[in-house]
Amino acid sequence: MPSISAAVDDVTQRIIERSRDTRKAYLARINALGDAPPNRGLMGCTNLAHAFAAAPERDKIVLHAERAPNLAIVTSYNDMLSAHQPYEHAPEKIREAARAVGATAQVAGGTPAMCDGVTQGQLGMELSLFSRDVIAMSTAIALSHNVFDAGVFLGICDKIVPGLLMGALSFGHLPAVFIPAGPMTTGIPNKDKARTRQLFAEGKATREDLLASESASYHGPGTCTFYGTANSNQMMMEIMGLHMPGSAFINPGTELRSSLTVAAAQRALAITARGKEYTPLGRMIDEKAIVNAIIGLLATGGSTNHTLHLVAIARTAGIIINWDDFDQLSHAIPLLTHVYPSGQADVNQFHAAGGMALVIRELLDAGLLHDDVQTIAGNTGLYQYTQEPWLDEGVLAWRDGLKKSVDDSIIGTVKTPFSADGGLRLMAGNLGRAVIKTSAVKLEHRIIEAPAIVFTSQDALRIAFDNGELERDFIAVVAYQGPRANGMPELHKMTPILGVLLDRGFKVGLVTDGRMSGASGKVPAAIHVSPECFLDGPLAKVKTGDMILLDAESGILNAQVDAAEWDARTITLPDLSRKTVNMGRELFSGFRHNVCSAELGAVSLFDD
Repeated sequence: MPSISAAVDDVTQRIIERSRDTRKAYLARINALGDAPPNRGLMGCTNLAHAFAAAPERDKIVLHAERAPNLAIVTSYNDMLSAHQPYEHAPEKIREAARAVGATAQVAGGTPAMCDGVTQGQLGMELSLFSRDVIAMSTAIALSHNVFDAGVFLGICDKIVPGLLMGALSFGHLPAVFIPAGPMTTGIPNKDKARTRQLFAEGKATREDLLASESASYHGPGTCTFYGTANSNQMMMEIMGLHMPGSAFINPGTELRSSLTVAAAQRALAITARGKEYTPLGRMIDEKAIVNAIIGLLATGGSTNHTLHLVAIARTAGIIINWDDFDQLSHAIPLLTHVYPSGQADVNQFHAAGGMALVIRELLDAGLLHDDVQTIAGNTGLYQYTQEPWLDEGVLAWRDGLKKSVDDSIIGTVKTPFSADGGLRLMAGNLGRAVIKTSAVKLEHRIIEAPAIVFTSQDALRIAFDNGELERDFIAVVAYQGPRANGMPELHKMTPILGVLLDRGFKVGLVTDGRMSGASGKVPAAIHVSPECFLDGPLAKVKTGDMILLDAESGILNAQVDAAEWDARTITLPDLSRKTVNMGRELFSGFRHNVCSAELGAVSLFDD
């Protein structure tokens, strides 16, 4: 096994030192809970009767005997969300898997699962980020009955997996296994979908054309097949050892997918405190596991949303990371994949080319991942995740994954990467701190100096485009989109418009304290600007016409304004009342009031 690279080790040790006190406190808390595992036989009779009143008679006997583990199922099933529709019958499959090994399983609770694809550009998107914290809380409520020995967590999409993991980590004395449902089968090519979107933005395609294109892309059960936040989640769960090896991108409705669900449930039951392989989640997700997750994100060109979510997840486990850690690792980790939006392949093609097993092997062999970590698959380290599942005459088994990509236009090698760095950069200057995803941005577009045009909504930008006011070089400054202002919605509605202008030969860029989609694309976008405008962040000082330098190569984000004039400018808060009522937004005023900055994970759950 190669020794870990100096760059990776340096960041890891820095995180360990920074987190020493908070991690110690977290471990003490979960260790205390682990010393007093659920003991249903000692519960009050009324308590216990409530816990299994509706259970089948056989399960009641097993639960009362208190000799076998009881598995919590926390599910985010709904049949509106294509990625989560396959979970409809999973609980029964899991219950049967538990009974087959003499144990029990119960649905402990459900969590909300909203679809960012449905809410993009709609009022509901302003609840999207806060839904992560609601999911974390609902997961904690599900587990709070304290009658479970482990949990399996059914979730895939954007805020759902981070929320489930945060909730599970609050019960870190319990083992946890995450069960994916897999991506939908491949639809129309991503380039065709993107082209139709741009034609519609230009008025050259009808709404019927657009709907037909989108429906051919998003056409069945499973996750969307581009490499956005949902599929970045699955990569992350795999590389952190929370999936059964190789299970992230197996299509729903297949025999292999079903077999992996059964195996995941039985594995969760095997690693409880009642057995010989006790693997509590809170000890398993340590500083090295978090660093591995960041490295996986960088090596695959994953979603910028995880510069928020990973910070929040780590913080829940007493681990403190920040954007400097992402930036330093990005300079050391090569980009190994070209999956849309950084390439034309989708996740099904990525999986067929070698998938996660090959990416993990490449990184481990180069000393760019920590192998000495615990996983739910055992204590043999992360190399176990270089294997892939298959059915050997109908029986689930694992074999060595590919050692070389079958398509080097999709998966490269450490020696021949698509880029020498991970394509995620920290930007800083007199406008604050921000992140930018460069993996899909051509080199000639990574440095732009142009006058600002200030907007306070993506709808305002759309109107300006429709009126022909954007036929020039400019940097769109979209202000007051941070978590305190309006919940930090994704601003994906602007992507086709800015892409059209870029294709027309104009120099365009974006600076915002909001988010972009996990499918951030070819337009250079400095996002998550912190401090946000609502908290008097300097981005709120920008006026239309100010020259802005967005230099993704050097990490510079500056307003080119005389220093004395810049310091003298005052900030006037716009009327944001329309952003805080209707579509349920009034219920989240407490979240907006308590939420911390983007760089701290935009979390509303903790006292800061």
